[in-house]
Amino acid sequence: MGKKILIVDDAAFMRMMIKNILVKNGYEVAGEAENGKQAVGLYAETKPDLVTMDITMPEMDGLEAVKAIRSADPSATIIMCSAMGQQSMVMEAIQAGAKDFIVKPFQQERLLQAVERALSRGK
Repeated sequence: MGKKILIVDDAAFMRMMIKNILVKNGYEVAGEAENGKQAVGLYAETKPDLVTMDITMPEMDGLEAVKAIRSADPSATIIMCSAMGQQSMVMEAIQAGAKDFIVKPFQQERLLQAVERALSRGK
C-alpha cells in the first residue's frame, strides 16, 4: 500500500483531479473533505501521511485547518494548494506549518514533486 493522503478542496473537480493523479502514481487516498472543518475531523479519523489543503473554503479555511491539525499533531505533513499565489498567503501557510505550496492550476509533475518532497522530509 502506498502512502495515505487526505485531499481537502471545496471544488469536487479539483479533488477528483488530485485523486486521479495520486492513485495513478501509487498513493492511497485516505479521504476527501470539502472544507477545513471536515478536514480536521477526517485527519483525526484517518491519520494520513500527508494532506493536500486548499486555502479558500467555506466554514473553515485552509489556514485555520492547518493550525488546528498541527496543534493536534505537530508532525502533520501538509501541502497547500490554492489559486491565490499571493506572497502573504504563502508565508502564512508556511508559518502555520505547511511544508509546501502549489499554485493552481498546477501540472501533475509539480503535485507529485511536492508530495514526494514533503513525505521524504516528513519522516
